[in-house]
Amino acid sequence: MKLNFTKMQGAGNDFVVVDSVTSPIQLNTTQIQFIANRFFGVGCDQLLVVEKTNTPNVDFRYRIFNADGGEVQQCGNGARCFVRFVVEKNLTKKRAVVVETASGTITLTLQDNGEVTVNMGAPNFTPEALPFLVDSQQIQYQVSLPLADIELTISAVSMGNPHAVIIVDDVKTANVADLGPQIESHTQFPEHVNAGFMQIVNNQEINLRVFERGSGETLACGTGACAAVVSGIQLGLLQSPVLVNTRGGKLKVEWSGDQSPVMMSGPAQTVFEGTIEI
Repeated sequence: MKLNFTKMQGAGNDFVVVDSVTSPIQLNTTQIQFIANRFFGVGCDQLLVVEKTNTPNVDFRYRIFNADGGEVQQCGNGARCFVRFVVEKNLTKKRAVVVETASGTITLTLQDNGEVTVNMGAPNFTPEALPFLVDSQQIQYQVSLPLADIELTISAVSMGNPHAVIIVDDVKTANVADLGPQIESHTQFPEHVNAGFMQIVNNQEINLRVFERGSGETLACGTGACAAVVSGIQLGLLQSPVLVNTRGGKLKVEWSGDQSPVMMSGPAQTVFEGTIEI
């Protein structure tokens, strides 16, 4: 079977986007892994599938699959690429698109400068939302990593998908390669977790690296940027709006606190179009 696709990227977080609106398609885990493979397939952090929806007042359904083939609830950088895709493919004439995801409904707005602003919804700090197996909700938690023989202080928050945020002195020297997999698969996170390593530059700027569950470290993570910022604001270390420097580019995150939505803005670009035999 030949599959038409679009390769896109948002701050270096790269995606293969498939139109299942005009040509409905179902991909299995093996096919997704093949497409995501950077040596034998197209190569991507996540595969995004654009689908029709039957939900009233919603424009599209949006499904996200990590490189390992597992479906996840949310992806902020992917959401920005999603709205560029549906506009460029003439699937909609709207500049503000309402999209159904596995974690709820979000609104994406294509700005005149080409950047996209995503209403990511309110953060959820309850352990059950991640899920995170602890006795009670705290602002920060202590988590032991037996393999590294260390104990880490983390913040835990769901931005539609689960995040553990660790404050580090310098992201360049942070041991992401070793600690990331141990945090991701920690037994207290039964559905695994994204691990964010945040360096605070000042109260309105951070540097960030994220080890994503099912994909490994990526050049940027939109929900990871949101999780880091809201965790820093909750700790009194950051003040909205916050500039987030990732290895792939810059994102802007705004949050007014409490149950107000997190707003994220950043780039989204088409890289190339193609067809692959799967």
